[in-house]
Amino acid sequence: MIPPRKAARGPGGSSPGWDDGGASGLAHDRSVSDGIDTAAGGKQSPPASEPPAPPVPPQGRFKFPTAFTVLAAVLVLVWVASFFVPAGKYRTNPETGAPVPGTYYELPSCSAVEAGGTALVVESPGETGTAPADAQSAPTAKVVPEPGVNCVDTSFTYRFKQLWDSPSNGLYGVEASNGFVGPWEEGFLYGSAAIFLFVLAVGAFITVTMKTEAIQTGIGRLALRFRASGYVLIAILMAVFAIGGTTYGMWEETLGFFVLLVPLALALHYDRMVAASIVFLGAGAGVIGSTVNPFATGVASDAAGISIGDGIGLRIALWIVVVSLGIGYVVWYARRVASDPSKSKVGISPSDAADSEALVSDVPALTTRQKVVLVLFAGTFLTMIYGFIPWSDLWQEGFGKNFPLPTFADFYFPESAALFLVMAVVIGLIAKLGEEGTVTTIVAGAADFLGAGLIIVLARGITVVMKNAYMTDTILHWMEKAVSGTSAGVFAILAFIVNIPIAFLVPSSSGHAALVMPILAPLADFAGVSRSIVVTAFQSASGFVNLVTPTSAVIMGGLALSKVGYDKYLRFVWPFLVVVFVVVCAFLGIAAATA
Repeated sequence: MIPPRKAARGPGGSSPGWDDGGASGLAHDRSVSDGIDTAAGGKQSPPASEPPAPPVPPQGRFKFPTAFTVLAAVLVLVWVASFFVPAGKYRTNPETGAPVPGTYYELPSCSAVEAGGTALVVESPGETGTAPADAQSAPTAKVVPEPGVNCVDTSFTYRFKQLWDSPSNGLYGVEASNGFVGPWEEGFLYGSAAIFLFVLAVGAFITVTMKTEAIQTGIGRLALRFRASGYVLIAILMAVFAIGGTTYGMWEETLGFFVLLVPLALALHYDRMVAASIVFLGAGAGVIGSTVNPFATGVASDAAGISIGDGIGLRIALWIVVVSLGIGYVVWYARRVASDPSKSKVGISPSDAADSEALVSDVPALTTRQKVVLVLFAGTFLTMIYGFIPWSDLWQEGFGKNFPLPTFADFYFPESAALFLVMAVVIGLIAKLGEEGTVTTIVAGAADFLGAGLIIVLARGITVVMKNAYMTDTILHWMEKAVSGTSAGVFAILAFIVNIPIAFLVPSSSGHAALVMPILAPLADFAGVSRSIVVTAFQSASGFVNLVTPTSAVIMGGLALSKVGYDKYLRFVWPFLVVVFVVVCAFLGIAAATA
């Protein structure tokens, strides 16, 4: 996010209008409005002159498409692949719902069943490939085939409907008991509506806070303190994110931090890539080395029939190495950019350079009102983090008793979205924005983040297309055949490699774990490999893919919020990914061979 500049006042003290943030959902000027005493008793810095516009790239030169275009292309590719990848399913354990190894079967075409072909009758009369609720409720649709027949509709019109509905399903699609996702189903929300509203609420909250100039002044003071040792601040922030990643899988929750780190990185004479990589490589490295993450390690360990503490020594060692590599890589890149801005992967625009100087030049002291705002601002984010962490589960696993402090019974994206909206109003009242000013700023802030929210919706829509085409179990079956009959060391490495495409197909770490571990755990026994090593292989692959996949809401949304192109991020991160791949393979192979 470009940090808000102190807007030059026109005649009569009026301030310029809001600047449209564009597709990235970000705005340029948010710091001053009529009638707001932002620095009562403090010294206002002189207005910065408008920097020259960046040079226009020459005509005919290829420009990498936006995140929307990238995701649209991935969506179409996945949809086309659904015509060629066979649809199939595993039979499931009726008690746990987990797939049973060796029971994979391909689903027949519904058109063949209609013509009198052999159909596979399943135990659940409502489990059909065409989702009866969706077909019955949709206008002019009919149920094909009859309930109780498990098949997949391969007709072009039906598949095209899945492509057409993918954005809607990505927002509010409902997953039925048979795993089908559609707008007419009955079951659990699979779409990203909760995260979508969360992102808009964060945008509203941050924009209202920035109206007080508390964030800009606070960042300026922080940058002045660490101006000569910004790399220390990078290491501290990445370590904090890595701890969140290893303990509770901090990932989607990081979306609120990108817009805070961009101005801080610019003030330290770094670039936007540094800000994005602090989050991505910090939390991402922590997730790769998850130790007690209940949503990945916990679910996988339970599905494998072992304790979450099994293999924790290996995971701690992996966490230390991968996080150290991540911090070292980002610090190396940041120092490189600071010494020679031409080395930046994203470039430093004239406006970014001017903004960075404005943040650290003539920084006024924080007023009492701004200090109160910053306390509330920090308290809101700390409340969100405290609510997201499953304290009771972690305490039970580590100490065998309940967490001694009070916790939220249920706190996730819906509750945190409400928290940010309420606190936006509170801060607006403290800043004396007035009723109209507060509401207008909340709406403007949510609008600024709309682009990132829509990217998240489109990314989720891709996973719905894969899910409804029944491609996932087929990929899992191929994985099962790939790892069978290998040596211990090779099996452990293959378990990591074959989980990579599954992680792309199933972005949810919990869903990924519940899907693959019932298959991999028994295979590990045949290969003479500890099941805990397979758990580590799964979680490492899941975290590895999260750092790069365009279907990740965090990657695409975070890049949009940071105004960093996906192609530029790939060029930045690929050397780190290569090193991490080798390190993880070495850890798994040596651990399995020496166990």
